[in-house]
Amino acid sequence: MIAAYSATSQARVNAALETLFNPPSPELARLYDAMRYSVMNGGKRVRPLLAYAACEALGGKAEQANGAACAVELIHAYSLVHDDLPAMDDDDLRRGQPTTHKKFDEACAILAGDGLQSLAFSALLDPRLSTSDAEILLQMVSALALAAGPAGMVGGQAIDLGSVGLKLDQKALEYMHRHKTGALIEVSVKLGALASGRAEKDELKSLQTYAQAIGLAFQVQDDILDVESDTETLGKRQGADIARDKPTYPALLGLDAAKAYALELRDQALHALRPFDAAAEPLRDLARYIVERRS
Repeated sequence: MIAAYSATSQARVNAALETLFNPPSPELARLYDAMRYSVMNGGKRVRPLLAYAACEALGGKAEQANGAACAVELIHAYSLVHDDLPAMDDDDLRRGQPTTHKKFDEACAILAGDGLQSLAFSALLDPRLSTSDAEILLQMVSALALAAGPAGMVGGQAIDLGSVGLKLDQKALEYMHRHKTGALIEVSVKLGALASGRAEKDELKSLQTYAQAIGLAFQVQDDILDVESDTETLGKRQGADIARDKPTYPALLGLDAAKAYALELRDQALHALRPFDAAAEPLRDLARYIVERRS
């Protein structure tokens, strides 16, 4: 079921994203080419899927979450462009293709990432993509800014860069990843829920618990795949975290214990969805997929 849901949702968000990469003048063609390349060169679209699934879980239509889905994917893409730069992770491969700074150049990649970040907020407010009223849109913009900024994803990346070669305990490792990876996953669910126009306080709290669990599970599984998978399957350099001496869950807990922890987090996420009916089944399937994926 998740394969069919993913295909439909990926097609929906890809069509919406394609509308955003039309350069307003010929002079900006190369910049927009780099931005489009960074977003449209593959990817599982997990964050947009979560936005759509959260919207539908509350009785909304998936199309109501188009703005949210585009926004979280654009923020995710910008973060990858900047993470891959020589000043950060210095990666040459992303999704099986040359990273943006290799395909274009470093200066263009920096500007493309900057452009994608601001474009995310434009997409969230674009009347072609969002039908929410002004009050809900204000909540959505505020939530995305908090999750993407220094108190969220950017802060997590800063901690990550400062942790190379260090031996973090589990509490410190989780703090880093709840920011670096988890914040954007959590806000993907929240934006989708808000886009439904039907989100109540208790429902948002349950969805937050769900999102926090799968956000951490996503990172644990990433760390496992960095050990077990290969470069061709991952679409990026396998073993990169080990080579950089970054703290990871398998290094801290051991591989078997890391796998068990990913399953525990999955179960926490599923437990959080108990108040929801069958409309939340895609969210349940996504929780299972996150710890079963091989790339």
